[in-house]
Amino acid sequence: MTTSPTLRQIPDRLQSPLARALKSWEALLLAVAVAIFVANALASPWFLDPWNLSDASFNFTEKALIAFAMAMLIIAGEIDLSVASIIALASTVMGAAMVAGAPVWLLVVLGLGTGLACGAVNGVLVAGFGLPSIVVTIGTMSLFRGIAYIVLGDGAYTGYPSGFGWFGQGYVWWVFSVELVLFAVMAVVFGVLLHRTSFGRMVFAIGNNATAARFSGIRVDRVRFILFLLTGVMSGLAAVCLTSRLGSTRPSIATGFELEVVTMVVLGGINILGGSGSIPGVVIAALVMGLVTFGLGLLNVPGIVMSIIVGALLIGVIALPRLWAMWRR
Repeated sequence: MTTSPTLRQIPDRLQSPLARALKSWEALLLAVAVAIFVANALASPWFLDPWNLSDASFNFTEKALIAFAMAMLIIAGEIDLSVASIIALASTVMGAAMVAGAPVWLLVVLGLGTGLACGAVNGVLVAGFGLPSIVVTIGTMSLFRGIAYIVLGDGAYTGYPSGFGWFGQGYVWWVFSVELVLFAVMAVVFGVLLHRTSFGRMVFAIGNNATAARFSGIRVDRVRFILFLLTGVMSGLAAVCLTSRLGSTRPSIATGFELEVVTMVVLGGINILGGSGSIPGVVIAALVMGLVTFGLGLLNVPGIVMSIIVGALLIGVIALPRLWAMWRR
């Protein structure tokens, strides 16, 4: 009596690179991005205009700049919910300096420096004192924006110099804006940092098992502190771009950015519990969210509906892997 041979699945590590790529989350996201692009093109005759597509990039570039650093932070098992408040505080500092007559280069330095200082505060509290990052950054989220409200109240800083507007409104060539070029450059920088350097390998090791990483000689607290510094600096850079594009500073600036940044990161395939993910996934997720937002805007969908969609997307992306695992069991 003969038995039929058992069919065994080839482990992922033994499959060809092309087969692994086609089964990856990034491939699925790319297919979704193409589908959304086609749907937007069919829904609106103005969507395919090059300048409209260029304007669509403003829907995601500033958030994506933060998402690159946030992705590394979440892979390491931490999170920063104060990024939007860092933008508000950095913008307020730049506005106060502008009123005092500071030149454009100093405004940029102050914006980046404020972000760096806020990131250092978060890093010291989390890496230095061992406090939970979610609790710390919820507290600093209120602290940083509260300072902006104390300084400005119901007022606003306006009248930024024309040269400052180049960062958020200028173009490098044709339809390629300064923000879009910054997005592309930072995608390459963080992609190399995470996937091609020893620092990136340490980030993955900490996210998978911080105790084992510590016993293997990795200075876990220093890596965490650096990641909070990176997140703060990228929030400061986003503050420069956003303030430049809007041409004004209000204490309510960037409200809700933290939700969209976390959604972008998780949608990009970053494990919310840490230990896995990729920068290319975050890049594609940023494009997807930008296309969705711009497409809904062309259809005159209210902003509150967009917020509902973003919130539902975040819940769905977090719940989908668990539902898939339950179904397979």
